[in-house]
Amino acid sequence: METLGFRILTRESKVSPAMVQKFENVVTPHVSDNMNRMFSGGSGLSAYYQKGKLLGAALTIKTRPGDNLMVHKAIDLAEHGDVLVVDAGGDTTNAIVGEIMLELSKKKGISGFVINGAIRDSAAFRNGDFPVYAKGVTHRGPYKDGPGEINVPVSIDGMVIHPGDLILGDEDGVVAIPQALTADILDQVKSQEKKEWETFQAIENGSVDRSWIDATLKNKGCEWK
Repeated sequence: METLGFRILTRESKVSPAMVQKFENVVTPHVSDNMNRMFSGGSGLSAYYQKGKLLGAALTIKTRPGDNLMVHKAIDLAEHGDVLVVDAGGDTTNAIVGEIMLELSKKKGISGFVINGAIRDSAAFRNGDFPVYAKGVTHRGPYKDGPGEINVPVSIDGMVIHPGDLILGDEDGVVAIPQALTADILDQVKSQEKKEWETFQAIENGSVDRSWIDATLKNKGCEWK
């Protein structure tokens, strides 16, 4: 019988390294725009590292607030380039990861953390280039008792992440792209990049069309005296 809430599942598939690489120069706003601005890890997630980009395939962990037993197990299970996405309920009473787990993950080739909870040893994160996003910081350490689940869908502020999804994080936040849709989203992003480049060129040469503003105000019935 399956033990719901305390189980480790097999990740059936994940976004390919080749596809991940294609997103190296993609920014989160372009992805968000082309997912109708409906998928976000929330403004509560902050970046705790110096520079660079978070990019890789999601290895998902759901744990009770303040407990990191399953996160330790996920580090052992992780493959090179994975991003550990941890839903710890958004609670910041106890830290989920710290400097020891940071060093273990770097040695393993893990690409970064997304923690719906707290971290500690924050200087080790802030002064380095290992990408980590979290809800907050606390010196209080975690428990290691369980329960928890690995490779199940998790949610961070309404953004649902499935095992194997593509995780992208930069200075504007974190977004998860369903692995089956990465190629489609990439095509749409490239199209938007081209349109924005054309807009910047039009701004530069003074030919940008701003008539849409007045047209929108008129259509919305704005009173203008």
